[in-house]
Amino acid sequence: MNKLSRLITEDLSRRKFLAAAGIAVTALAAAGCGGNNNSSTTTPPTTPPTTPAVTDTDILNFALNLEYLEAEFYLRAATGSGLSSTDAGSSAGAVTGGSMVAFKTPAIQQYANEIANHELAHVRFLRKALGSAAVNRPAIDLTASFNAAASAAGIGSTFNPFQDENSFLLGAFVFEDVGVTAYHGAASLLTSTTNLAAAAGILATEAYHAGTIRSLIAQLGDPYLTTANKISMLRATAGGGAETTLDGSHIVAADSNSISYDRTTDQVLHIVYLSAAAGVVSKGGFYPNGMNGTITASKS
Repeated sequence: MNKLSRLITEDLSRRKFLAAAGIAVTALAAAGCGGNNNSSTTTPPTTPPTTPAVTDTDILNFALNLEYLEAEFYLRAATGSGLSSTDAGSSAGAVTGGSMVAFKTPAIQQYANEIANHELAHVRFLRKALGSAAVNRPAIDLTASFNAAASAAGIGSTFNPFQDENSFLLGAFVFEDVGVTAYHGAASLLTSTTNLAAAAGILATEAYHAGTIRSLIAQLGDPYLTTANKISMLRATAGGGAETTLDGSHIVAADSNSISYDRTTDQVLHIVYLSAAAGVVSKGGFYPNGMNGTITASKS
């Protein structure tokens, strides 16, 4: 009887030990420290934070930032004055540089006037479409930015696109192809068919501008043609390629299917911020303090 009692006592002790050990192993597994085991107890997966979806308002404001830049460039070249306070917003940033170009060719002057009016109309259209959500014009630099672009492209240490009409065409070349690719890239992000139709309409107008500028530069020949292609190479480096060498036989910028190139917002930001290096960039170049709105910094 004493032997039987002792065996029972020892068996109960072993069961208590094994039960306690089992609880400890389960706890370790739940804490992620159990290694490889067959325990059925697992930690519920952690849901990663979601990135807020880009809205049509975000995209249209991104486009508005670009239109502010183009409007300021063309208006100052054509008239000597930029956007009014009504068109720029109540808390608009300052614009540095820009002056009326002394045009000698009536046709080029007419092109400048027409494009300036188009870009002004785009600003007004987008501001009206956005209503109270429209961002103000950010600070814009039309002096140091062009100097930096010229240096980066290997053109020289300085470049003034307002010096004469040929220089104006090169300055316009900097912007027009970027506008086309930016609107094309935005097409897949817009959810409203109304907004998509409007963006497609603006893209078409920007493509007319780009074709005009590219044709005029091709007619000028060198050194302007070579300079334009150096600018194109700089854009390609910063903006993921999407360029067609400009020469007497190739005017239109398009891929092998004759479809205009498109760029992501990240690629556009790297171009207008004049930052060809990979990585996050949030300001610089033509926007010394960055753009306004939600899409203001590249992700890579």
